[in-house]
Amino acid sequence: MSTDVIMPQMGESIAEGTIVKWLKAVGDKVVRDEPLFEISTDKVDAEIPSPASGVLLEIKVGEGQTVAINTVVAIVGEGAGASAPAPSPAEAAPTPAPAPAPPIPAAEIPVSALAPPPTAPSAPAAPARPAASGSVEELRRTRSSPLVRRIAEEHGVEISSVNGTGISGRVTKSDILAFVAAGGAKSAPAAPAAAPAPAPAAATYTPAAPEAVRPTFKEGDRVRIEPMSIMRRRIAENMVASRRISAHVNTIFEMDCTKLVEVRNKLKGQFEADGAKLSYTPMIIKAVVESLKAFPVLNAAIQGDDVVYKQDINIGIAVALDWGLIVPVIKGADEQSLLGLSRSVGDLAERARTKRLKPEEVQDGTFTITNPGIYGGLFGTPIINQPQVAILGVGAIEKRPVVINDAIAIRTMSFFSLSFDHRLIDGAVADQFMAHLKTTLANFAA
Repeated sequence: MSTDVIMPQMGESIAEGTIVKWLKAVGDKVVRDEPLFEISTDKVDAEIPSPASGVLLEIKVGEGQTVAINTVVAIVGEGAGASAPAPSPAEAAPTPAPAPAPPIPAAEIPVSALAPPPTAPSAPAAPARPAASGSVEELRRTRSSPLVRRIAEEHGVEISSVNGTGISGRVTKSDILAFVAAGGAKSAPAAPAAAPAPAPAAATYTPAAPEAVRPTFKEGDRVRIEPMSIMRRRIAENMVASRRISAHVNTIFEMDCTKLVEVRNKLKGQFEADGAKLSYTPMIIKAVVESLKAFPVLNAAIQGDDVVYKQDINIGIAVALDWGLIVPVIKGADEQSLLGLSRSVGDLAERARTKRLKPEEVQDGTFTITNPGIYGGLFGTPIINQPQVAILGVGAIEKRPVVINDAIAIRTMSFFSLSFDHRLIDGAVADQFMAHLKTTLANFAA
């Protein structure tokens, strides 16, 4: 008796996954729920357990291959017989297309919700829009992620104008970005045949396609060339997309964190007794939550011409990994105590590093905090985590001489930077938010 091992659906809007690494070889014994392989999706990297105990009889999908959910990737069964390992991606036959997926709701995509590996399709002429229900356009729109639809809306592009390279013609983020970079835009109505040709439009700048500016290296150059990891490719795409979407502006404040040190020294023993480690991060989260309540526009999002004010405050915490970056989300941060926030931060960070996060734990963030100061950086100017409108960077927290009441004193200080989307947030509002945060930190109370 054998058991099929399938590519799991790691979230409602996820249609495919990439096998990063097989943790077992053909012929190895496996135990039910023992990690069998690692996958990378649009949302999260994870280890997938074996559905049964036995022997790994066959690997059908090799490392680096991307397949649709519910595709059989391996077989576990009895006996020592073993099939040949799966071919490399270049040798593998194409995977049959899955049935059309249900419409994907407009959900938020975190920084770790990264798009499939980039491709380079050319920008085709826009075909006539099918009118029938169940048309090609409708299928493509159904099989495109919320982020792809958002990018298309921002640039005035009809998804039906883009040739999708994903499964069953799905338009991927790479497709839409390449189409926009090549100058593709929403088709204008055809002019009457007798109308004279319009005057030449003013020259506009069209960014070159990535291939046009890609450096080339020849044999003999003193270089080592390695392919980007799946996560790194998706991080790169997400960062470039965010720069294109949001009007990034930065403001930097110096914060007095002396009170944080006093409270931490007072409570850390008690927190350790309760099984939690009290770091500065949960204390900063608590202060940020209070400031977001005072300035809810920083906890909002832009949807077309509308502003969506989020009622929940879900704080994303950027976690640096050896192989990339991921942003787990603390849901309902405004409803948690300092002890609860400490437990949440420790738990999510640990499971991020051990690839045990669930897809829903990196979704629905409303505001993100990143900490370049952990490595000694004075401050950073981070890129906004779409579709959010602001991100806070925390610099190194260290003692410095400052002037207080005309006297020099030693205080624990830090530079905090705020990157905000100027489409929605004006500089005055951003600075008012930071001033509120500064006061809250200086007078921090647990």
